[in-house]
Amino acid sequence: MKNPVIGITLDAENNQKYSKFPWYASRKNYSDSVVLAGGTPLFLPHNLSIIEEFIEVIDGIIITGGDFDIDPKIYGEKIMSEKVSTKDERTKFEFEITQKAIESELPVLGICGGQQLLNVVLGGTLIQHIPDVIKGKINHEQPNPRDEASHQINIVKNTKLHKITNTDSMFVNSAHHQAVKKLGKDLIVNCSSDDGVIEGIENPNLEFCIGVQWHPEFLIDKKDIEIFKSLIESSKKFAK
Repeated sequence: MKNPVIGITLDAENNQKYSKFPWYASRKNYSDSVVLAGGTPLFLPHNLSIIEEFIEVIDGIIITGGDFDIDPKIYGEKIMSEKVSTKDERTKFEFEITQKAIESELPVLGICGGQQLLNVVLGGTLIQHIPDVIKGKINHEQPNPRDEASHQINIVKNTKLHKITNTDSMFVNSAHHQAVKKLGKDLIVNCSSDDGVIEGIENPNLEFCIGVQWHPEFLIDKKDIEIFKSLIESSKKFAK
């Protein structure tokens, strides 16, 4: 049997650090983690007209993170923090392909901003800037390098994430200023940090529909790779 094809969403930039023209980007460790777990990565450009074709080709999808936010109007709010910065074209593409993937019951893994996107797609809302709402000791925009742990998360027993990791806690990195507020339809919390910030969500009714607020592709905790392995294993059931 061939390896499952895992779609990976891309970031998009217009700055001229790499090219004078608009360009896509992705950190190498996203695709490396998919390969290590036994999948074949496929990067997905933001072409709305061929989303259906993407869905026909891929067996699972990773919605990646990035240095931007979802426009609050999508979840029925006004911008309430000057820290909010959007990428509307990317969000529109990721929103639509996530919807299609869920409708097709394809395995979905949302990472960092991808978790937030997954929650919003299913009707949830977001905390627009964590320090404005939660006064805790955890800095969710860690000052130390992203390939180092920032804080501990506590995993809820009897969730899919707990079954995947077989542990009650993990040490994770943290690179976000927003977080899940109201949960989307059919979603449950599968882990949180000590200050109450939701660090993971899942839909227990689907084969694999999980969001994590940290970046497991850095493989900081020995259990991070298990998340990718579980995604790949679930995607085998949808292999074309």
